Amino acid sequence: MALCAAVLPAPPSANAAPPPAPGRAAAQWIDRDTVVWKGARHAAAQLEFGAEGQGQGQERGHGHAQGRIRLTPGTLTPAERAAYPHLKDFPAFAVDPRDQKLAPAALRERLVAVQRDADGQRVSTGVQIPGVLDDLYGPAAAKAPLGPVFRHGRPTLAVWAPTARTVALELDGRTVPMRRDDASGVWQVRGARGWAGKPYRYVVTVWAPSVGRFVTNKVTDPYATALTADSERSVVLDLADPRLAPKGWGKLKKPAAVPLNRARIQELHIRDFSVADPTSRHPGQYLAFTDRRSAGMRHLKALADAGTSYVHLLPAFDIATIPERRSDQARPDCDLAALPADSERQQECVGASAARDAYNWGYDPFHYTVPEGSYASDPDAPRARTTEFRRMVQGLNGAGLRTVMDVVYNHTAASGQDRLSVLDRIVPGYYHRLLDDGTVATSTCCANTAPEHLMMGRLVVDSVVTWARQYKIDGFRFDLMGHHPKANILAVRKALDALTVAEDGVDGKAIVLYGEGWNFGEAADDARFVQATQRNMAGTGIATFNDRSRDAVRGGGPFDPDPRVQGFASGLYTAPNPSPANGTPAEQRARLLHYQDLIKVGLTGNLAGFTFTDTSGRTVKGSEVDYNGAPAGYAAAPGDALAYADAHDNETLYDALAYKLPQDTSAADRARMQVVAMAIPALSQGPALSQAGSDLLRSKSLDRNSFESGDWFNALHWDCRDGNGFGRGLPPAADNKDKWPYARPLLADPALRPGCAQITAASAAYRDLLRIHATEPEFGLNSTEAVQAALSFPLPGTAETPGVVTMRLGKLVVVFNATAQRQLQRVPSLAGHRYDLHRVQARGADPVVRTASYEKRTGTFAVPGRTVGVFVGR
Repeated sequence: MALCAAVLPAPPSANAAPPPAPGRAAAQWIDRDTVVWKGARHAAAQLEFGAEGQGQGQERGHGHAQGRIRLTPGTLTPAERAAYPHLKDFPAFAVDPRDQKLAPAALRERLVAVQRDADGQRVSTGVQIPGVLDDLYGPAAAKAPLGPVFRHGRPTLAVWAPTARTVALELDGRTVPMRRDDASGVWQVRGARGWAGKPYRYVVTVWAPSVGRFVTNKVTDPYATALTADSERSVVLDLADPRLAPKGWGKLKKPAAVPLNRARIQELHIRDFSVADPTSRHPGQYLAFTDRRSAGMRHLKALADAGTSYVHLLPAFDIATIPERRSDQARPDCDLAALPADSERQQECVGASAARDAYNWGYDPFHYTVPEGSYASDPDAPRARTTEFRRMVQGLNGAGLRTVMDVVYNHTAASGQDRLSVLDRIVPGYYHRLLDDGTVATSTCCANTAPEHLMMGRLVVDSVVTWARQYKIDGFRFDLMGHHPKANILAVRKALDALTVAEDGVDGKAIVLYGEGWNFGEAADDARFVQATQRNMAGTGIATFNDRSRDAVRGGGPFDPDPRVQGFASGLYTAPNPSPANGTPAEQRARLLHYQDLIKVGLTGNLAGFTFTDTSGRTVKGSEVDYNGAPAGYAAAPGDALAYADAHDNETLYDALAYKLPQDTSAADRARMQVVAMAIPALSQGPALSQAGSDLLRSKSLDRNSFESGDWFNALHWDCRDGNGFGRGLPPAADNKDKWPYARPLLADPALRPGCAQITAASAAYRDLLRIHATEPEFGLNSTEAVQAALSFPLPGTAETPGVVTMRLGKLVVVFNATAQRQLQRVPSLAGHRYDLHRVQARGADPVVRTASYEKRTGTFAVPGRTVGVFVGR
């Protein structure tokens, strides 16, 4: 028998439990039918919402509930268990069908789950609501326009706020009411043409579990397209306005699209690029990329001419922690250049102003779809950000480089009622991933978002599509992509693929995607959903960073207590340093040979199915080579794994080698080892990335985490006479003090500071390798079968030389010699065949590699020490 959906009064209780602690919520309302409550008894329970006398003036609401939703013990359906695998072992409750119609009202009130324990005492907890919000509002909300949407010059502003009691628009100092759509939970208002260019915020009254009361938040738009300085207000801006298009934008001619499996990428921070470049007219700004004659742009053009295809920009969306007005930005108050190379003073002085200076890597997103204001010429001019960002893209495209944008949708800078929180002040408890007790997960070191929730996942897709359509971005790199569901990243791919030049001005299928597929935190091992991790993304055409080859090249791992652990390109066994962490000579030899197997798998594109003979003489697949207990090979095709030897995280390659190579290694030999290390990703199948400046031996003075170390430690120096950054003081204590005993003698040693001869030689030699990659089709194979047929390692097992990897690739033979000595690599199967040093190297910048040779009679390749030689069969 059906009952009317009425608000039923909860019976008074003489032994009522105190209200749940703010932010704590062990019950999870996963859909309109089901609640899961960790720690509950499998007995009757209820959801109570509202409070007696609670209104705008009574914020705490500690009285009895105004309504209840009855719960009976139940079980999860197979579909629910699949959607919420981490909840499958917790008590489940069915929502009484008579009370289901109460859900929309209950979700806009204070909401608690209540039950009596075995002694009859009431126990209560807060309720997590993302699942039921998706169930009730998702179908309609997924299609609703959000943010500022223009039609015939008139804007409509819309925000999703299903749990809000009221939402109004604060526009240019006045308040405008908004209308709620009950099907979607979207509030909207249509404006006049005169609204364009006006600042606005939403005024949202909503229950905030983090503080345990109703709040009225004045908050910017998650779908903002423009902002005032320091993100104080959103701005009504139509990105299609012709006045925002720089000259030539509509007919922008891009460099030819390069498929991901052939991409060679420079990772670059916008401020690093030009802030110390005296030849740039716009230091530290977007417009620096329009300075075609600057030293930085000339260097990027030289890399593009050699075969670099993309520039990957570190986060350039609105950053939470940089004061955007230059007058508000702090600067170190010291004569940094006058201090000793191994002094603590530099880092101390930089640290004193770090919280208010102009520097941050940008992995602290504030607004996902607005360019960062500190890089604009005038952060108080909202249109300048858009126009100048577009001019930056034009400048890079004009230099022959396509543009990748680093995006950080896996976390926000803050949550709850923090002033840097946006999403959580509009729909509290929805956009972030909550742990079993209702607290926000912070495994990414910030407030983790939950792209598994429909509207957070939609925000990711919508934001990426906006950057692609409106800013003509050619690729996206996802920070901590393993914290996203695989389905979310595939949805991004699908949405981009739908973009066409005719309809959208861009070819979405040509846009490349890659990201960090690390597996950790509360989502690890697919605990909550199928993650976008290395293993799971294989076969999707979306690449993940290959840490296997990186560690083999450098040695050890990023978090070693002793940074002197050596690898293939840092002297393991062949040029040992004194660190006991490297083990005995026999242990070093064994580990070096295993590293060589990891490098071989990396050279194939990190293919799981590639078969070869390893250094022990066994026939193995890439997936059967061990990497710290996991399979080394995980890719299904070239393009699934991105090769690299260094990136913005951890020490630069030069600094890693400074720690690992014996201290008496000459500057010339350090430069040569840098080129050997860079050659391995450069000549691998699949995409490869290099940190900007690594070809110039870039150093950050041994700083392993320079995210807020300022210009002093981070700036790029394009003129070799300015050095490479090494010896600018001990790196900041917060992340490096435990390494200071190792760092101090190195920084004090002037022999470790390379001069122009070493810097220019390394850069020229690297560009030669890029030219070889760009001109030889064998480096662009597109399947495991093609790689298996063309690529081999002809000197396996007992014929393997420690410190040398020899690769045959079609008509090419490549010898990576990381030892200090000239090495002979005899390949009997090639005896009688003619090979010559590749014409690029034979005519190239490196006089040492020009002494490499080949003896036809015995099939022997001779390659000088610390050199990579590429030979071509005739």
